[in-house]
Amino acid sequence: MFTIGDFARYGRVSARMLRHYDAVGLLHPDRTDPATGYRYYGAAQLARLNRIIALKDLGFTLQQVRAVLDEQVGTRELRGMLRLRRAELEAAMTSAAARLAQVEARLRSIESEGHMPTEDVVIKRVPAVRVAGLTGTAASYRPQDITPVIGPLYEKLFALLDAAGVRPSGPGIARYEDDPAGAGAVTVHAGVTVSGAAAPPGPLGDTGIIVAELPAFEAATIVHRGPMDGVLATEQILARWIDVHGHRPAGYSREVSLECPQDREKWVTELQQPLMI
Repeated sequence: MFTIGDFARYGRVSARMLRHYDAVGLLHPDRTDPATGYRYYGAAQLARLNRIIALKDLGFTLQQVRAVLDEQVGTRELRGMLRLRRAELEAAMTSAAARLAQVEARLRSIESEGHMPTEDVVIKRVPAVRVAGLTGTAASYRPQDITPVIGPLYEKLFALLDAAGVRPSGPGIARYEDDPAGAGAVTVHAGVTVSGAAAPPGPLGDTGIIVAELPAFEAATIVHRGPMDGVLATEQILARWIDVHGHRPAGYSREVSLECPQDREKWVTELQQPLMI
């Protein structure tokens, strides 16, 4: 079972949106603690959430979404509807491209339901690592909000490190957490591994870069191949695996860039979700 915050991150929606879906009878939590009122969700509910978001992106109202779901529209019909919307988005303005990528991500998640490649998930001990990074704020966990923030952060980070004579000693490590200001915002940490000799912990001169020691932890990991706009399906495979095997997430996940060539289709990224021990 997942808390509403954990479930919101795996579904790439806000907790406020989940509360609204509960209030209008569209997606109720699997369990509500009678003493505290805390909502808990199961990984199986990602299937219904995927359909809700996909249909919303097609332009349906929430009332229409409920009517469609109550009629048990199958994956094949949804695939056809999403492909029709894809054709419309391809003819729209360039600014619609990010939204199109999310429709595709939801489609892949829907098509993967019932086919969970558990051999792709590995539990391992992630060692402590020293990271130099910059921080920014995104409007939400949705990739179309994260990408415009983290891309420029990494460009600035590498330029500043080069100017300071600090060479990365390992992969990039991106981390995300709920922004203290609330309102669904996300604090984005764009970091890269550095050696202890090159960069001691603390501020790196007047660059704005902060060098920090990230502690070791036990994690469920999975490798995502391709651009991060399509990471949703991989994230949800990991979420289902964690739920099915009785684990609980402990904090926020990391994205470790194993291979990051110019061709984004050839990107290789490891997702690391800390687990409660």
